[in-house]
Amino acid sequence: MANIIDASKLELSERVVAINRVSKTVKGGRIMKFSALVVVGDGNGIVGFGLGKSGEVPDAIRKGVEDAKKNLVKISLKGTTIPHEIVGKFGAGEVLMKPAAPGTGVIAGGPVRAVIEMAGIKDIRTKSLRSNNPCNVVRATIQGLAECTSLKEVAQKRGKSVKEILG
Repeated sequence: MANIIDASKLELSERVVAINRVSKTVKGGRIMKFSALVVVGDGNGIVGFGLGKSGEVPDAIRKGVEDAKKNLVKISLKGTTIPHEIVGKFGAGEVLMKPAAPGTGVIAGGPVRAVIEMAGIKDIRTKSLRSNNPCNVVRATIQGLAECTSLKEVAQKRGKSVKEILG
């Protein structure tokens, strides 16, 4: 997640993954607030997520979107899928992602589906393996997708041509 992308030049769409009511207990009673987990993406390999917290749901979502625009990552795509199989890990969240043939569609649940669709991946098979905490699952998915490397990137790193690596 090292590469920084300017969000102002992109057409980003957003999707709310989870809204959670959280409370803080103080001397006078409980203070209720809302926490919103939001995923944004351009549908062409750029995706990010953010958390927003506020007393009102719309404000929490707005703050989440602002946070997500600060945490955008570029994902390597191979046609309509990912270049290779990968397991994304974050905390107790673990997500297995496998490339799929064209026409397969997005086989993913809840938080993973939101990230995959915002990134613009059309064919993929996924399985959330450990935690089902939406925040950790989203982070694990983005971490895994960010680590995917295309054949061109590998060739560039090694200072070789694509044919040399395949050959």
